[in-house]
Amino acid sequence: MVKKLFEEGKNFLYAKQTNILSAAAIIMFMVAASRFLGLIRNRVFVHYFAPEQLDAYLAAFHLPDMLFEYLSLGVMSSAFIPIFGRYLGKGDKKEAWRVASVTVTILLLFFTIISVLIFIFAEPFYQLIAQGFTPEKIAITVTFTRWLLVAQMFFVVSYLLTAVLEAHQRFLVSQTAPVLYNVGILVTTILFAPTLGMMAPVLGVILGSFLHLAIQLPIALNLGFRPKLLLNFKDPVIRDISKLAIPRVVELTFFQIKRSVDLFTASLIAGGITYFKFGDSLASLPIALFGLSIAKASFPQMALQSGKNIELFKQTFISSFKEILFLVVPTTIFLAVLRLPLVRLAFGAQYFDWQDTLDTGYVVSAFCLGGFAYALSLLLNRGFYALQDTATPVKVSIFTIFLNAVLGILFVVGFKLPIWSLALAYSIAGIVQVIILYALFARRVGGFADYKIGQVFVKIILAAGVSGLLMYILLKVLDRSAWDQKLSFFRHIGLSLPTTFDLFVLDTRYTVNLVAVTFLVALFGFLLYLALSYMLRIEELQFVLRALRKISRNRLPAFLKESESQNTEPIAPTPNNGS
Repeated sequence: MVKKLFEEGKNFLYAKQTNILSAAAIIMFMVAASRFLGLIRNRVFVHYFAPEQLDAYLAAFHLPDMLFEYLSLGVMSSAFIPIFGRYLGKGDKKEAWRVASVTVTILLLFFTIISVLIFIFAEPFYQLIAQGFTPEKIAITVTFTRWLLVAQMFFVVSYLLTAVLEAHQRFLVSQTAPVLYNVGILVTTILFAPTLGMMAPVLGVILGSFLHLAIQLPIALNLGFRPKLLLNFKDPVIRDISKLAIPRVVELTFFQIKRSVDLFTASLIAGGITYFKFGDSLASLPIALFGLSIAKASFPQMALQSGKNIELFKQTFISSFKEILFLVVPTTIFLAVLRLPLVRLAFGAQYFDWQDTLDTGYVVSAFCLGGFAYALSLLLNRGFYALQDTATPVKVSIFTIFLNAVLGILFVVGFKLPIWSLALAYSIAGIVQVIILYALFARRVGGFADYKIGQVFVKIILAAGVSGLLMYILLKVLDRSAWDQKLSFFRHIGLSLPTTFDLFVLDTRYTVNLVAVTFLVALFGFLLYLALSYMLRIEELQFVLRALRKISRNRLPAFLKESESQNTEPIAPTPNNGS
């Protein structure tokens, strides 16, 4: 029995996801789990540490994250995956695995060089960038930065394994890895924060990154991954990787400059980095859940169709585009409406008071303004990549990164606005970016005049806007604190609220009542949005209803491993099919 359960569990974990719906469902579910744990992690942080203390911890990720993004995002997403997938699609597994070995050698070589430079120059860098930090806080940040380099070593290999697994259409294990990463941080912080202080979550990051690697290694080895150190600078694979990676690396360089500007401006405000990062962690949920999931799931299919049938390619793109709009627009509006109760539930703890909640809530609202734009940009970038055009999105990204940095400095340093203005700059730049990307992409593929995107967008904005407005009214009706504030004049004329008052409002000072109000308002908004979408005949409603019907069957494994006979949208050819 135990052996049978083990085999069934292994088969479930190792199973392919062969269509867009099942792949997107896997990614959405695991991203939701990872982000939920991330929110719990941040809640644990503010239980043990004040926002001013967390600033040093969060700032310490700046240089290690830069290293990670150059190697993992710069090389992996734009170079390794297309080359590895090309050989895998032709059935040439031997050459595909050789590409993997060459890539991991390059990654480790550059990791060693750059990490040594970071270790040496971390202190002068933070002295220059974190102008608002005291010398003691800079010293702590530098120490944390050097420790975090160990975690990046694990990530370098782990994200190559993620690419290998996703190229083989195994999304479940690769998307489980971020969940274990957060588990590692949570467990270590809870166990050791009372004795080790801020060093506990730093060690948790190292443990979490190791778990991120460990969960993916067995299935990668099962698929045939046998890492070898191979390095020959005359190897054509290195030339191909360099050709594809250089535009992305250039883009990331400008992005790192922008992040440095964000760190500089946020460090001028006490707790600013914490408010900015925490607000982003909430506001980016719809982008990660829906924008990233749908974009990642549809990318292999678009790549396959781009060279064969441009009309089919456009249909796949527009279908994904509308689905992202349908899901992201209302969720960002709902997040903005529920920002304060959500921030209180997510982060309200011993060292996170009401003013901290307000500051973070404003950041969430400012980020939400551009949420739909960044979600759509994920799909538009992949649309260009599918057309083998990496230069155009890079050029647009560099322009909007520059715009973002200028606006951030203008708002915070010039106009002396609070930290929410940094998030507003981010949203404005994102909206500009998606407008430019869409215009260039539409011109590239011959336009989308027959697909009524504008009409769908207006309908979605209308349905989501009305739902959000009524949610806001309902939130105020159910929240006793709002009534207390508005009816405080009763006290001045010798009156008091009626005894029946407590029957229809809730005192949200208590967590149970706060959860109840948040849930009721969110449920009301969700159902109202579905009803208005039905009345306005928004076709993308069928996407949600189809997913809900799947979930209602209560058969998770069957849903996640849905066969092509149920949904004939392949996300990529198997190695035996060729391409």
